[in-house]
Amino acid sequence: MPGTFSFEKGASRFQMIEAQAARQGVIKRYRERLPEIPEAAIVSIGEGGTPLIEAPRISERAGASVYLKFEGLNPTASFKDRGMTVAMSRAVADGNLACICASTGNTAASAAAYAARAGIECFVIVPAGKIASGKSVQILAHGAKIVQIEGNFDAALKLCRRIAEERDDVALVNSVNPDRIEGQKTAAFEVCEAMDQPPDVLALPVGNAGNITAYWKGFKEWRKSGLADRAPRMFGFQAEGASPLVAGHDFDNPETVASAIRIGSPASKEDALTAVRESGGLIESVTDEEILDAQALLAREEGVFCEPASAAGVAGLLKLAREGHGQEGIAVCVLTGHGLKDPQAVVERSHLPEPVPATFEAVGRYIERVLS
Repeated sequence: MPGTFSFEKGASRFQMIEAQAARQGVIKRYRERLPEIPEAAIVSIGEGGTPLIEAPRISERAGASVYLKFEGLNPTASFKDRGMTVAMSRAVADGNLACICASTGNTAASAAAYAARAGIECFVIVPAGKIASGKSVQILAHGAKIVQIEGNFDAALKLCRRIAEERDDVALVNSVNPDRIEGQKTAAFEVCEAMDQPPDVLALPVGNAGNITAYWKGFKEWRKSGLADRAPRMFGFQAEGASPLVAGHDFDNPETVASAIRIGSPASKEDALTAVRESGGLIESVTDEEILDAQALLAREEGVFCEPASAAGVAGLLKLAREGHGQEGIAVCVLTGHGLKDPQAVVERSHLPEPVPATFEAVGRYIERVLS
């Protein structure tokens, strides 16, 4: 039937998937591979079906054929929507009156939108002053109730967990909720569909570590279904100032310009380390400067604008290449959120030029200077 999904050879070519099927939402598209959800409880805004974009200039620098899985084109402009549709649908099916989450921005924006769609209350606990403007605007627009705390993300998550444990009418929708992981694994299916095989390397940012866990789960399921005889090596990259998995200990005060991965104690740390170990991959750190340089490179040379944290995977591949550890074959870099989520990082590194007279001659001289 058009628009349905099955793990069958010959039916997995991304080019043949109808546009309508690609944007019908991940629950309907991959229903047989997700937790059971009654039809009436499905909460979707057309998430999934994001593009896989070839990146020739990044490829030249990285020494591999690099593709970009641009999750910034989900409904709330981040990968969080994949997991949120499943978590929120399950919350509705269970009769919850509200949801709650801790967030550095993207989870809260997604939860707020999907809760609005579901018609339930949404409470988000956030570190005071630590949320990018593009994300806080989304939370406010969707009517979620914001609680700012004098603490970091890890403290916020502890509070959310306790509230969800003590109230049976409030669903916790952070990535510690296994329904979130189930939804996010669908991105791995899409990558395999697009290429007819898994890539050699999957590189992505690591903050709370739910996404690397989810991708690895998806690739393993794809392999187990007989559509591939291998899975990619998982390359996770953390910001240097928030790199507990690299350092081997939690960070009490994580700091990085990449706000989406500013997490000192990843909730899914063990699953992430398992993914790296089982896949023969790695966990490394990149500096804020390397992250911002990769973000600028993606925007100016590939035409893809992602938020700073999203560029960590690209920054990591480029760092490995500079150190003589370039990767052969095909590498997919996951860009987890759109650049408009956190515009301040670009604003602070740029400036508008001084105005010129509104004459043909003045504008012509400016163009001549640039092109000469």
